[in-house]
Amino acid sequence: MLWAYLKRQWKLLFMLAVFTCLSGAVFWLYRLPVESVLYAAALCLALGLVLFLISYLCFRHRHKELVWLLHQAKEKVLPLPPPRGQLEEDYQALLQAVCTDRAAMAQENRSRLQDLTDYYTLWAHQIKTPIAAMHLLFQEMPQPELEAELLKIEQYVEMVLGYLRLGSGSTDYVLRSTALDPLLRQAVRKYARLFILKKISLDFQETNRSAVTDEKWLSFVIEQLLSNAIKYTPEGGQVRIYGDGATVVIADNGIGIQAEDLPRVFEKGFTGFNGRENRKSTGIGLYLCREVMDRLNHGISIASRPGQGTLVRLDLSQRQKLVE
Repeated sequence: MLWAYLKRQWKLLFMLAVFTCLSGAVFWLYRLPVESVLYAAALCLALGLVLFLISYLCFRHRHKELVWLLHQAKEKVLPLPPPRGQLEEDYQALLQAVCTDRAAMAQENRSRLQDLTDYYTLWAHQIKTPIAAMHLLFQEMPQPELEAELLKIEQYVEMVLGYLRLGSGSTDYVLRSTALDPLLRQAVRKYARLFILKKISLDFQETNRSAVTDEKWLSFVIEQLLSNAIKYTPEGGQVRIYGDGATVVIADNGIGIQAEDLPRVFEKGFTGFNGRENRKSTGIGLYLCREVMDRLNHGISIASRPGQGTLVRLDLSQRQKLVE
């Protein structure tokens, strides 16, 4: 703090040093007594130290005020101290104008974001009506290939709704003891058509376990992981679902994930090598899975080798604590 003050006052200190040298030179030229010169110097030094101390204490106090104001930077109107002079008054007026403009821009952005969120939420709910109607039509005129594509559309709509719900502050969590096997069987039945079309075999071993979790959001994660397993498993491959201690494992023998992509698969928008190759990945699915698992205080991890498949573990053993 002292060094900062000295740097701020270096011009004044330099000027005082110059004046002292000039006074000493004048006293020496006039051959004044040394005692009088030293006495005058001592008086000036004492007065200068008092003024220096007062100025330094004011500087420290002002610095603490500004540090406190820094923590209030998010306020719409800063409680600035009374200005000391015209320049400080001008600076404070400028700062208040910036704060006012920033608050107006923030409110405009919030309103725009809320409008977009409302629109996409309404769209996602309305699109469910034609999807349900198409399901009824396919019951009368089965078309397996089109049904599979419709299932993908439905999954993407659910992904949009999940993304919007997670981004809002009203995400609904209902934590209770839930049997895992019914959730797993429900997800398998949902994607049964894709298993058949791609001729992918399923090895489903019941876990006979329960976990304290949110049934709806855990189902969302399981369905997303199962969809990924089917998407990246070639025709004739296999998907396995089983329990391993306190974890649920969803594994496949598909194309796998590149080693350099593994640390980033849960990042928002990251598609990796596989996503760039087949251009089917959005980079949102695994990001949403990680967000949901984190909010439910569960764990999720992925192990994979290119050409050998991918294994995802859902750790449901952690003590439940809702993350807001």
